[in-house]
Amino acid sequence: MSAAGVALMLGGAGILLAASPAQAAEVAYKTECIPPPISGLPPVQGTTKVQITAPAEAKVGDEVEVVWKFVEAASKNPDILDLEKDTVKPTGTLKAAGAQTVNIAMEGPRSNPPIPKNSPMKLSDMKGKIKLTTAGEVTLTPDAYNINVSKPMSTDTKCTPKETVKAAATIKVTDGGGGTTGGTTSGGSTSGGTTSGGTTNGGSTTGGSTSGGSTSGGGGGQTDFPGKEVTVAFACKSPGPASINSKVTINAKKNGGSYDLVVKTAKGVMNSPAALPAGALKPSMAVLLGGADKGTVPVTGPANPDPLEQGKPVDLPDMTGTYKPGANGKSTLSPGTLTIDVTLGGQKISIPCTVKGTAEASLELDTSAQAGGASGSSSNGSGSSGGGASSGGTSTSGGLAQTGSDNDGALRALALVAGTVILLGGAVFTFTPWHRLRGTR
Repeated sequence: MSAAGVALMLGGAGILLAASPAQAAEVAYKTECIPPPISGLPPVQGTTKVQITAPAEAKVGDEVEVVWKFVEAASKNPDILDLEKDTVKPTGTLKAAGAQTVNIAMEGPRSNPPIPKNSPMKLSDMKGKIKLTTAGEVTLTPDAYNINVSKPMSTDTKCTPKETVKAAATIKVTDGGGGTTGGTTSGGSTSGGTTSGGTTNGGSTTGGSTSGGSTSGGGGGQTDFPGKEVTVAFACKSPGPASINSKVTINAKKNGGSYDLVVKTAKGVMNSPAALPAGALKPSMAVLLGGADKGTVPVTGPANPDPLEQGKPVDLPDMTGTYKPGANGKSTLSPGTLTIDVTLGGQKISIPCTVKGTAEASLELDTSAQAGGASGSSSNGSGSSGGGASSGGTSTSGGLAQTGSDNDGALRALALVAGTVILLGGAVFTFTPWHRLRGTR
């Protein structure tokens, strides 16, 4: 059977048809890539070089396959952690124009060799197909693309051209059965770019506002003491957002000489920064004591019972602890440092968010001093105090509390916790295992 006959049979069967020898051309273009918010890096400017392969000539009705090959990334994998085998998947858009205008969806397999630190990025070839409907010349031009890393959780880096990109290939489409000769491809190039570190700003969600106040208690036979809802502004250490707001309520229930505390935050105080597994995220707070008593009382909430979806609102669970008074008189309880702990692979990262200014008291109690009570303990608002039998304290370990937004220590600490922070460049690929916390706590 002749080659032409085989081609016709395959085309009739719906198989992708390359009606003429494939042509390949390279094009380079300036690119801006947006890293995941938690990475602590700003948008990165670089140069993407790709090679587009397509048939030089085809006919109307053919469905042809095109291939997008990454020739060069805009930066190396930085000196943080090695990238595991088969964890990176590229997708993108190839623009067809001229006789036929359409966006071709391109996709590559999650197939890459291990990528050591300080080595060039390796991305799989992306493929797509186009059904040719109109005679004439159809040009193929690379457009935006996305890089997804799968471990330890799914994160994305979105890259878009920052200049007019030249066509990388041209398919000559004819009306009738066609030959396989001719066809042209064209390419272009631009100067390379650079990548730089920095910070990204996390989003925030503003909780509603209510007037603060106090509730007196402790005398008579009353046992339940509901607090008032107050609005608190928090400032978070890198890699958390610069500022967030949340409504907070502190309730107490008398239990002998002590008080069982329940601290509530607003619903949907943050958007999940990434797809997190069950048990990965856990909140805690250091409740500030004032008035007659001094110090802090640690309260902590349970970890998320269900997996969290990226970008979906997250309700922090109620945080509980026990307050044992250390003084006689009227003692106030106010929101203090809120800490979000994320544990992955047996390692934990803590992001502390301290109160900006002075938080309004949510609750006031008539207290009687108890042996081993809170008064006289640490009152800096960021640590745990000896407020009697407490249900867990907070930790700001991991180095993040001591790093600023311009310090790469936050990124390195994050890398150690998640097991893989990947700053993929070029097409600039910057991946981190956990997006920056966003929204209100």
